[in-house]
Amino acid sequence: MTTAPPKPVDAKPTVDAAPLAQIKAKQRPGDVIFSTSTIVAGGLILAILALVALFLIVQSIPAFTADPAEIKGAPSSFWAYVAPLVGGTIWAAFLALVMAVPVAIGIALFISHYAPRRLAAGLGYVIDLLAAVPSVVFGLWGITVLAPFVQPFYSTIVDIFGWIPILAGPVSGTGRTILTVAIVLAVMILPIITALSREVFLQTPRLHEEAALALGATRWEMIQMAVLPFGRPGIISASMLGLGRALGETMAVAMVLSVSGGFSFDLLKSTNPSTIAANIALNFPEAHGVGVNVLIASGLILFVITLVVNSIARYIINRRKAFSGAN
Repeated sequence: MTTAPPKPVDAKPTVDAAPLAQIKAKQRPGDVIFSTSTIVAGGLILAILALVALFLIVQSIPAFTADPAEIKGAPSSFWAYVAPLVGGTIWAAFLALVMAVPVAIGIALFISHYAPRRLAAGLGYVIDLLAAVPSVVFGLWGITVLAPFVQPFYSTIVDIFGWIPILAGPVSGTGRTILTVAIVLAVMILPIITALSREVFLQTPRLHEEAALALGATRWEMIQMAVLPFGRPGIISASMLGLGRALGETMAVAMVLSVSGGFSFDLLKSTNPSTIAANIALNFPEAHGVGVNVLIASGLILFVITLVVNSIARYIINRRKAFSGAN
């Protein structure tokens, strides 16, 4: 009698995957609350931003369609009214950024890589404290101290560099020019850029710095090779944050700047353009009817400018995929 050969035994035992797929980690109440709160917070930010944009758009429509005769100070249309304000806003913020960024980077490098620990801690505290000073204090300082102080220097600059168009005379007798406003704005955004840049520089991998020093680099060469390339996205982020502060600054500009209307690149003359934020602050109490819509529409333009600037900065930062303190 022949017997059937035994069936081969499978070396891998079969396991029903259905029960394993149904196994889930137990959700703790704290995890559920935290995840829900973060989702709600993120959605709330987007909702508030969308509502602000919707409000600005709806309230700006009457200004876009209004008769130019109803717009106070508009030569031909709303766009002719807002164009000098846009130019003055960007020009003042650009000058402030040019003056503030190099100084801020220098201070941040000194605190993070040169100063003794006790001195660095004290300087860091002073920088953080300077960022908390209200803008109206800077405005008072600019109009009572800075403007009279720099006015004689402006005359000297015109005598020496008057052949340069933007530095040509006649000099303003009060010193309340667009350059003075830019200096005030530079002082205001300096602590923001310095504090963020300092934190990014401190995150530079220690091995990168030690490797550069081990190859014979001086401290400054090590900063050039290791610290600055690593912190470039952070510097850009800090600069754009400071630029946003300069673009939207109101009280300091309104108090210091002597506005004459129109737009000009002249830095030392009394013919100074206003900014969008300062124009809204100065004219809103007396505005009525279409005038209110015109000011809100100019605020919409400032909102778009800020959004575009931040988008460009984020695009520049995202081009660098390596980790940095900026992303």
